[in-house]
Amino acid sequence: MDRRAYPSDLSDEQWALIEPMITAWKQDRVARSATGDPGSCDLREIVNAVFYQNRTGCQWRYLPHDLPSWSAVFYYFGLWRQDGLDQRIQELLRCQIRERARRLEDPSLVIIDTQSVRAAAGVPKSTTGLDANKKVSGRKRGLAVDVMGLIIGVVVLAASTHDNAAGTALLDQAAERCGMRLEKALVDQGFKDEVVIHGALLDIDVEVVRRNPADQGKGFVPQPKRWVVEQTNGTLMLHRRLAREYDHRPDTSASRVYWASTANMTRRLTTPAPAWRDTLGLAA
Repeated sequence: MDRRAYPSDLSDEQWALIEPMITAWKQDRVARSATGDPGSCDLREIVNAVFYQNRTGCQWRYLPHDLPSWSAVFYYFGLWRQDGLDQRIQELLRCQIRERARRLEDPSLVIIDTQSVRAAAGVPKSTTGLDANKKVSGRKRGLAVDVMGLIIGVVVLAASTHDNAAGTALLDQAAERCGMRLEKALVDQGFKDEVVIHGALLDIDVEVVRRNPADQGKGFVPQPKRWVVEQTNGTLMLHRRLAREYDHRPDTSASRVYWASTANMTRRLTTPAPAWRDTLGLAA
């Protein structure tokens, strides 16, 4: 890398975590290519450019000139989204973090929540809507996370879509990725019987966590266990590209969530935990 590093760049240690997956993808792509041309782009720099855009929120054509051309970054971003590489990398890192915490790879409990995000000008009306409850015009981003706040599933829908549609889609994703180990899901009062019934069909116990009546009128009050998904949403919002819906395609928005999660997890895996945190972990 013959340039001055940006704060969002991958370190050598972080790149080593995801490089095998990207190299395997590239080899498979070359094998299926009609020409067999591996291409000349440095894929580490492509990932750095995706991280830079996610973190700063800039437009494609505003990517710095010392990064690969915006058209090359756009091309690879689309290929990785199409091939599901973004999701596979995120899942690999999630399993590594859980193993480091002495947990099994797949969780037995997930927490599901949705968040309505305003859409920028130019985002097609066909993929957006109005969340009448939150008075937000844009898209609804649904997450399923484990008790560590690690992402299990992502769905992006029009904000006018009922939480039930997001909940059932997230249950399907969680069931597919966690298998028979998944036993329970926690949701808030915005999810109705449809999600509970769908969970029962998947052998997942869906529990609706209701607010304590004593907390009425106090604004936001963290709910036991469910606060984890709120924390995950907060860390994702540090990536400015996710603070508003800029992308025309909902699957592109979902891909950006996976890449933001990957950036967070590579940092988490390569940054030593404070000594007091290790002590608390052993005590628990």
